[in-house]
Amino acid sequence: MLSRLGALLQQAVETREPSLDLLEAFTEHWKGVTGYYLEATDESTPARQTDIPWHLRQMLDILVHEEKQHPAGEAGPCLEYLLQHKVLETLSTLGKAEYPPGMRQQVLLFFSRVLGQVQLPLLHYLNVHRPVQLLQLSGHQLGGTEKEELQFTAVLCAKIKQEPSLLPYILEGKSILDGRRTQEVPTSPVEGGMEHAQATATSNPRAEPSPAGRDNNLVTSLVGLCKSKKSRVALKAQENLLLLVGLAQEAAAACLVRSSNLCQLLTEHLCDLYSTVPPCTHPTDILSMERTSWRSQGDGASAEDFPGKETLAAFFCWLDYLDELVMGAHLVVADAISGAVEEKFFQGILQPQLLQMSELDVLHATALLTGTVRQIRAPSLLHHLILFLLGPDQHPESPGDCPHPLRTQLIARCNHISDEISLASLRLFEELLKKPHEHVARSLALRNLETRGYLQHSPPLPEERGPPEADPEEDGLDLEEDPYFTDGYPGASFGVVKRIPMGTGRGHVSEVVSSFLCLVPEEAKTSWCMEEGGYDTYIHDALAMVQACGAKAAPWGWPSAPRPLDACQQEGTFYEGHFLKMLFDRMSQILDQPYSLNLQLTSVLSLLATFPHPHLHEYLLDPYLSLAPGCRSLFSVLVRVIGDLMQRLQRVPQFRAKLLLVRRQLMGVVPGEQLDHSRLLQGVVVLEEFCKELAAIALVKGPPEGPP
Repeated sequence: MLSRLGALLQQAVETREPSLDLLEAFTEHWKGVTGYYLEATDESTPARQTDIPWHLRQMLDILVHEEKQHPAGEAGPCLEYLLQHKVLETLSTLGKAEYPPGMRQQVLLFFSRVLGQVQLPLLHYLNVHRPVQLLQLSGHQLGGTEKEELQFTAVLCAKIKQEPSLLPYILEGKSILDGRRTQEVPTSPVEGGMEHAQATATSNPRAEPSPAGRDNNLVTSLVGLCKSKKSRVALKAQENLLLLVGLAQEAAAACLVRSSNLCQLLTEHLCDLYSTVPPCTHPTDILSMERTSWRSQGDGASAEDFPGKETLAAFFCWLDYLDELVMGAHLVVADAISGAVEEKFFQGILQPQLLQMSELDVLHATALLTGTVRQIRAPSLLHHLILFLLGPDQHPESPGDCPHPLRTQLIARCNHISDEISLASLRLFEELLKKPHEHVARSLALRNLETRGYLQHSPPLPEERGPPEADPEEDGLDLEEDPYFTDGYPGASFGVVKRIPMGTGRGHVSEVVSSFLCLVPEEAKTSWCMEEGGYDTYIHDALAMVQACGAKAAPWGWPSAPRPLDACQQEGTFYEGHFLKMLFDRMSQILDQPYSLNLQLTSVLSLLATFPHPHLHEYLLDPYLSLAPGCRSLFSVLVRVIGDLMQRLQRVPQFRAKLLLVRRQLMGVVPGEQLDHSRLLQGVVVLEEFCKELAAIALVKGPPEGPP
């Protein structure tokens, strides 16, 4: 009897409309929230110490449970109540007012959970996306809600990723609200105690919104969170922003650029971080930092500490993040961010510092610029950086022109009276030449080699391509007038420069290699004292450099053979251009320059020689060119240096012994001590190694293809 009665009661419960029970419970919990404002007497009680969080959790559970009871895509009575009675708008008003204290935190949690757990798309509804916007408009002036802000923005980004058409609803809400007075924002259905919260939240009318308030939106929140001192919060916010800028739809990308201050916020933070790097940070310390990853921020993995390291790392981390942001962004967004970085950072901050006269400031700015070049990989950002530094011009240069003052200044500083500035400037150009952008090689070198004006267009017959014969009537011929310099010195114990005559004018690779290896006289060579002193020790590195450069240049469509001479029309006298002229001028001074400067100089020239353009290959690696009158090539410059060396060696007592000692000092075999003629002796060591490196590069690259 009792079991039958229990079954009847259970049946009665099950036949009752469940949605009515859920709706009743939902409205009761909502009344529990609003009732607080009717009954509360202590306005200082934190929200978490009231019943509000519990009521909101129950409302969420009811919404999720109700959705499971209805067919997919159908809104239940509780969800309809939430939309029709503007529950979210009321909560956003209370959250903005922070009444009671900590209410914003509770509202953010509720919004995040509703949007994340309710499967029915909600953000299209005006009564959902408008309170979302209003909650964002409260900005970051209130602390202590980073975790909830992060969760809220993460849910919004995930929803937008699923459906990019939502972005205008989220970002352009200010246009919906602009022009409306605060009193027009729908109020809570509860009277009395709610009036205080309403007045607090809306004390400033929005008919003329302040720029700060108007510009607070999802992007503002994300960028603000990216600056968090908590590395996990910052990292997660950065990942969410990457998600947002990577939207594939052009309309969404255009909306992101048009309806937010994304570009301005990102660039301003970059400029702010740059300004915090102490001017006293040593350039060597700046360049000693390895390429930084924004994902490893705060790891503190450590090279030695130095003054300014923390702020420097913060700047490079943010720069790396911007680089990845541009790399993964839609083209519209990438171009907008890159343009903002060029305008505000490159032109607004870097250029004035690079053009100043103080040597210390120039060194500091050049080192930071070199680090910046090293850090950037995104094609759009790299393109803006290179055009900023080198200008867009691609026509051949003339000795006196200066169409891009910054480029001219940077090149000139490679031959500065200060060796430190010269060294720093050469490092900058080495980093530029490593970048996968054709305009670097074209602007610095190729623009002047297109017509092959360095060649004598009516070459001698093949048998005349060997070393020029000495004319008895030209005893007064100056070394500077003879680029190949084959005369020996009477009474000198040093052999003349060995040069292998080529019948073909182009030669086999082995003969080109021999030409470079034979440049330095045997009496001036010391690499024999090393266990592995042959040029073959450079072949492995040369192969890696040539392959890397070839892969980098593959998309550029460079020809495999030089332009036929009959198709080249040189107008006026050939000029190698400001950059190559500087390198050749510096190379001619290799016997008088500091060791570190010579290493950097030869490093730049070696890198340039690995480029697979046939004109560069010919100009830098072919010893058998018939040069036009007044022209020089890398080989002819080296020959002149050898001639100068042969004259000067006679004036150095015990030259051979001192040269061996310097070699061992540079190898670290013996302690270093200052010697007379140390720059000359170190220059000879660098010169020998450079010739071996060029020989290895020539061997790896092989001869240029095609007709001369």
